[in-house]
Amino acid sequence: MTNPTRPSVLFVCVKNAGKSQMAAALMRQACQGAVEVHSAGTHPGTAVNDASRASVERVGGSFEGEYPKAIDADLLRCIDRVILIGAEAQLTPIKGMRGTIERWTTDEPSLRGIEGDQRMDLIRDDLASRTLALKDELLTASE
Repeated sequence: MTNPTRPSVLFVCVKNAGKSQMAAALMRQACQGAVEVHSAGTHPGTAVNDASRASVERVGGSFEGEYPKAIDADLLRCIDRVILIGAEAQLTPIKGMRGTIERWTTDEPSLRGIEGDQRMDLIRDDLASRTLALKDELLTASE
C-alpha cells in the first residue's frame, strides 16, 4: 500500500473532486516519484472537477487515472502525513495511525468575487506553493 522507503502524504477534502486532487497532482509533479502521494474525500463526489483538472493541466500536471475516493483506513494507518484541505473536511485519527494531521486553510477567491479560470488558477497557485514547501520538508526529514 505504501512504500516504506519513501515519505507519503494523503490530501483530503470533502468530495476529493477538486482541491485534494489538485494538491495531489501538483505534489506528484513536483516530486517525480520521490514522495508517495494519495488523495481522498470524507464524502467523495462522483467525478473530478473539470475546472480543477484544466487548471492543473495548464501548468503541466495531470489528474490522469484519478477519481474521487473515500478514505481507506489501512492507508490512513501507513501514511506519514495527512493534509486536510479547507475548513469543511474533518478527520478523526484512527487507532494505529502513525502519521500527523494538519490543515491547510486555502485561499478562496470566490469570496472576493473572482470566478472561473482565474479562481481555479489562484487556488492552484496557493496549493502549488504549499506542496513545494511540503516536498522540501518531507524529503529533508527522510534523509
